[in-house]
Amino acid sequence: MKSDIQIAQEAAMKEIIEIADQLGLKEDDLELYGKYKAKVKLDVLQRLSDNNEGKLVLVTAITPTPAGEGKTTTTVGLGEALNRIGKNAVIAIREPSLGPTMGIKGGAAGGGYAQVIPMEDINLHFTGDIHAIGIAHNLLAAAIDNHIKQGNKLNIDPTQITFKRAVDMNDRALRNTVVGLGGSKNGYPREDGFLITVASEIMAILCLANNLMELKEKIGKIVIGYTYDGDSVTAHDLKVEGAMTALLKDAIKPNLVQTLENTPAFIHGGPFANIAHGCNSVMATKFSMKLGDITVTEAGFGADLGAEKFYNIKSRFADLKPDATVLVATIRALKMHGGVSLDDLKEENLDALEKGIENLEKHLENVNKFGVPAVVAINRFPDDTEAELELVRKKCEKLGVKVALSEVWAKGGEGGEELANAVVDVLENKESKFKFLYDEKAPIKDKIETIAAEIYGADGVDYSDTAQAQIKKFEEQGYADIPVCMAKTQSSISDNPNLKGRPTGFRISVNQINLSAGAGFLVVMTGPVLTMPGLPERPSAEDIDIDANGKISGLF
Repeated sequence: MKSDIQIAQEAAMKEIIEIADQLGLKEDDLELYGKYKAKVKLDVLQRLSDNNEGKLVLVTAITPTPAGEGKTTTTVGLGEALNRIGKNAVIAIREPSLGPTMGIKGGAAGGGYAQVIPMEDINLHFTGDIHAIGIAHNLLAAAIDNHIKQGNKLNIDPTQITFKRAVDMNDRALRNTVVGLGGSKNGYPREDGFLITVASEIMAILCLANNLMELKEKIGKIVIGYTYDGDSVTAHDLKVEGAMTALLKDAIKPNLVQTLENTPAFIHGGPFANIAHGCNSVMATKFSMKLGDITVTEAGFGADLGAEKFYNIKSRFADLKPDATVLVATIRALKMHGGVSLDDLKEENLDALEKGIENLEKHLENVNKFGVPAVVAINRFPDDTEAELELVRKKCEKLGVKVALSEVWAKGGEGGEELANAVVDVLENKESKFKFLYDEKAPIKDKIETIAAEIYGADGVDYSDTAQAQIKKFEEQGYADIPVCMAKTQSSISDNPNLKGRPTGFRISVNQINLSAGAGFLVVMTGPVLTMPGLPERPSAEDIDIDANGKISGLF
C-alpha cells in the first residue's frame, strides 16, 4: 500500500471555499491561507448563536501500545463514514506538534485513506498557531528576567520562578538550563529549563478560552512564580497579558481543512494529553457543533488520560455534554496487553487476547462512570483472525456494548460505515446521562484520590513531601476549588509504564503539583512524566526530505 504522504498528495482536494460552503459559511467568514486551508473569523460564532447544536461524539482508545491503535485515523474515517450514510458530520481534532512529528510518534493527521489534508501543511507549521503560542510564552519568560534585571519591583524570588521557556521540538538538552550567564549586563544567573510548546500553559489556555477577551483574562492569571514573601506573581503583575494576547489574535481562530473525502475538519490547538488536557480547542468544537449535525472529536492517548480530562475539564469549562463515546481497540494491541511481544503479534493467540481484553473492559467501565453510552471500534489489521475478532465481539456483547469493525485506514469512509451505523444507533436510541466524576470544589486530595481509585483502579495515593507542601500552599492561596489534570504515563492505566493490561494492587505516586491558574487546573505529576521529550535513536526527521520543486517525501 502507498505511504500516507503519497495518498495525501494524490488526493483531489476541493478549494476551502467550497468546503466552507458545505457548512453554510461564506468567503467573508474566512481568512484564507492559500487555496486549501483557512481560519474562521470569531464573530461568525455569534451569528450562529441561534443554530441548534449537533450531537457530540468523543473518540478515545484503550491504553496505547507500540502495536498502534489508530485513534485519529478512526476519528477521521468515522466522520467520512457518517457523511457517506447521509449525516452532516464535522470533525474537530488537535494540531500536530513538530516535536513528535520529527521524533517517533509521527503526526496527527490520520493515516491511510482516512486523513485530513493538506497533510504536509498540517504536520509542518500549518497556520503558525503553535509558533505564535511559543512566542507568546517566551515573551512572558523574557519579561520575568527583564523585570528582575531592571530592579525587581515585584520582589520576585529567582529561586521560586516556576515558568520555564518553550520550544516546539523534542530537545532533551533543554530540560534543565542556566540562563543569565555572561556578566551583569545579561541579567542574573539562575536555573531554568524548557517545555515543549504543546505542554505550555498558554496552549492549554488557548484551547479552553471561549473568546479573545477570555483568553486575555486567563493569560493574566498565569502564576509565574513567587516573591521572597511567598506571594504569587502573575503575568498581569508583569503587565504583558495584552501583548501576549495580541500575538495570539489569529492563533485563537479555528482552522478549517478537509479530509481525503472532502469532509469538513476543524484542526485547532494541541495540548499534550499526558501533561495537559489533550483536547482540541473549545472554539473549534463549538463551531463544529453549530455547523454540523454530528461532531466527531477525540482526546489524546487512552481513555484514562484523554477521555477523563475531556469529561472532567474541557466539558466542565465549555459546558459540553458528550452524547456518545467511541472506544478504539485493535486485536494487536489487546494481545500486547495480554503479554504477547511485538514480534509475535501476527500469530493467533486467543488466550493472550482474552487476558488483554481486561484493558478494554476497564476503559469501558470508566466511560460508563460518566454516564456516556459507548461503542467499541475494532480497528482491523490484515493479520486479525476471525476467531480473534469473534472473541472481542462476544466479550463486548456480554457487556452490553455495541461493537463494530473499522477498516477506514484501508478503505476510507466506506470502511467505517459499520461503525457509523452503530454510532447513529446509539445516538438515536440511547440517552447520554453525562455527569462529572467529582465536584471541583472538593479538597485537592479527594479529587486526586477519586481519579486514582475510580479511573486507574489504584489502592491509594502516596504523596511526596514536596507535593504535600504544595497542596497546603495552594489551599491557603485559594487554588483548591479547581479541577485536577493528571500527568501520567500513557503506557499503562497505572503510573508505571511497565504494568500492562488491567493492573491491580498498585498505588499512585504523586511527585509534585504544578499550578496552571490561567488554564484553571492543577497539574498533578505522577511517575516519570517529562514536559520536554527527547528524540529517539533514529528520529523520523532522518526520513523527511524535499526536492527542487518543493515536494516533500518521507513524512509517514
